[in-house]
Parts: sequence; structure tokens; C-alpha cells
Amino acid sequence: MALRSTGIKLTPSPTQEVLASNYLDVVNYENQFLPDTVNEEFSRYGSQSIKGFLEQTASEVPCTSQLIKWSEEGRLRRAGVGAARTANVFTLEDHNFRVGETVIFNDGSAENVGYVTVVTDADTFTAVSNLSGGFTIGTTGINCFVYGSEFGKGTNGMSESLEAQPDIYENSPIIIKDKDSVNGTDATQIGWIQDVESGGYYWYLKSRSQTRMRFDNVLETSMIEGKLVEAGSDAASAGKKGTEGFFESLDEANVFDGIVDAMEDFDSILKRLDAQGAISENMIFNNRDQSLAIDDLLAAQNSYGENGTSYGVFGNSEQMALNLGFRGFIRGDYEFYKTSWKYLNDITSRGGFTGTGKVNGVITPAGTINVYDEVMGENATLPFLHVKYLSSPTEDRRYRTWMVGGAVGASNSDLDANDLHFLSERALCTLGRNNFVKMVA
Repeated sequence: MALRSTGIKLTPSPTQEVLASNYLDVVNYENQFLPDTVNEEFSRYGSQSIKGFLEQTASEVPCTSQLIKWSEEGRLRRAGVGAARTANVFTLEDHNFRVGETVIFNDGSAENVGYVTVVTDADTFTAVSNLSGGFTIGTTGINCFVYGSEFGKGTNGMSESLEAQPDIYENSPIIIKDKDSVNGTDATQIGWIQDVESGGYYWYLKSRSQTRMRFDNVLETSMIEGKLVEAGSDAASAGKKGTEGFFESLDEANVFDGIVDAMEDFDSILKRLDAQGAISENMIFNNRDQSLAIDDLLAAQNSYGENGTSYGVFGNSEQMALNLGFRGFIRGDYEFYKTSWKYLNDITSRGGFTGTGKVNGVITPAGTINVYDEVMGENATLPFLHVKYLSSPTEDRRYRTWMVGGAVGASNSDLDANDLHFLSERALCTLGRNNFVKMVA
């Protein structure tokens, strides 16, 4: 029989009897149940649970396809960055400019207007200058955008249609598994918890609760650290496909190198957000170094009051303990709320990295985004981050658990043990990745 980890109604047994209906996979002393023993193992490393980021920022959405595709609307204005010029011929990858349109060109030292006369291909077009002496802009590093069009009297209209150019992304779920095995002899070392109200008993196995915690951690890190397998690699030959994780998706977004420790650094991030989407409310999930750098930066902005340091709405009195930690601030109409991300501090995860590979933090937008589901063929409003898991009326693969064996309540095998299997099939979708910022060493 299968033991589902979600949706179970636990029923305490009037006696200390091992049943599927009164099994607890996690011991939680914050609930109404009291343990019948005080001989608890000291957790010298804390809870060791690093999950939590996706619980705060993402939702879980069922899907029925092993390929997840969605499209996000492209820019309304057509522009280009880093164009090159040879006389009147411009090279700009995927420019989508059309004959008859008027374009502003700017290389940082001069600004010209040009009229597109010939479109050779998707990377090349010809424009004539509005100046008698021709273009005065340089030949490289040219930024440009279309601002209008102009046609002569009695001429034909625009020859090309103005089509929307959405960005299409895709990802596919991976199957994640784990297992905890207890033999029949060791299963006699069961722990019991008594329900104070009913006097009934629940049972648990400590090793099993730790396996559950490890599996929860793996579910989170798989969605954060996942990478797509390149074609022709040994992993691809072994039948692996990978999945695009959170960090890999942000490599295509906005990446800040180093610690953000100056107001000029934040201003450069604000300008990038202005250019990308301008989501006004954002969360900063950072490691300890980045968190302290922001605290120091904000403290320096208001440390010269009449009677000393003053933070927040009210000044700190002499008798008040000084709070040097900041949870939020506003800069340039953007709101930022800061919190430490345990995963980036833990020595057994990203906290143990230095130099290349060290992630100092991420800035994530709050709210939702409208996208077009390419598989379902319909529009959807979803959080910027969400996890899709495979599900159908007969099979839910969000978080499956089942017991196999002939011990500890299981009776579907002649194995003198109890194996608890874990399985999930899921993928992370990062929508509007241009609104995220990844801060790296």
C-alpha cells in the first residue's frame, strides 16, 4: 500500500501500535504533541534545512507535459545596442528595422538621425543621414532605436508587417528520488509521541525524518542549481537531460560582479532595472557578506544626527540598544526588502565557495507576470518564479512516498525491512528573468 506524505489525516492509536495511520515522518515540538522522552540528540549544526527560498518566492503548479514552453512579450520599441557602421551600412544582429523608418543613432559622443533605405538581411541594413555631410557618429558602439517613419507623396505604404516578436523559453522536469531503509530488527527502536488531548500515540523513526529533510533540501537545490545537459556531452550519452535551474536562468539576465557596497552600485542596478522592466518592489536574498555591506552602506547615510546615530522613523535614545540591521529601504522609487539566505551561508552549500562560483545574492521582483503557455495554448498569470510538477487524475508526482517491505507496517514484500521511497518530477520556471539581478563574486 502507498503512504502519501500530503493530505494524510493522522489518527493516534490508543496503544503503542505501529500503523500507517499514526506514523509521523517529522518530529515537531512546536505542536500540541509532547514527547515521552527527554533524551534528545543535540543538533549542533542547527536544523540543517536549507529549503525556504522557493517557499517564499514561488508557487507550485501542476502540468501534464514533459516539455514546458512559454512565451513572454518582446519590446514594443525596436532598438539595438552595439551596432557597427561602414559608411551608410549598419551591422546589428536581429535588428528587425524596416525600409522607410526613421532611426536615432547615438555613440555617446554624437547623435544622428537616419532613414532606412535598404534592409539586406536580419543583421544588415542601410540608412541615409539627415546631415549634409553624412553621419558624424563613430563606427562602433552605436545604440539606436526606431522613433517613426516617413514616406513621400503618392508612394506605396510599408512593405513589411510589424509583427510582435515574443521571447520563447522552455524547460523540462527531472525525476528526483531518494530512499530510506530500516530493517526489521532496528525498527524496534521506534520513538513514540503521545497526544495530550486523546492520550493516543504516534510513532516515528529519527533516521527517516532526517531522510525526509535531506530530500526536501534536494528538491530545493535541484531547482536552484539545475543545469541543462549539452548535446554531445557524456551526460547526454548517458541519457541525462538536466533542467534549467534558477541560477543558470539568471545568467541570461542581469549579473553584478562583486559586493554591492556603494550607493553608486545600487544606482547602476536601478538604471538596469529601469531599462528592463521597472518592477518597483523587490526582495534581496543575500549571504552574510552582502547583508553586512548593505547595513554598513545604509548606516553611513544617516550617522551624523544632532545627538549621534539615528535610524528609522524615530531616533535611538541613549538607553536604547542600537539596531544596525536594515530590513528594507527605498532608492529611486524602488523598494528593496533584505533577508539572509541560509543556502548562501551554509558551509556545505554555496557558503563554502570562494571566488568563481560564489553567489553573494539575488534581487527578485515581487508580483506576477502574464505569459502565453505554448503547450496549453492559453494565457496565464503566474508568479515570476514557480515550480511545475507532473500531475494527472491518476498520478500526482509532486511529492510521492510509498513503503515497500514486510516490516514497520508494510506487508507487500517478504523483505525483512521497511523501505520508504521518495519521488518528485518537477521543473522551475523563471518568468521575466530580465527583472532579476544575480550578484556574484
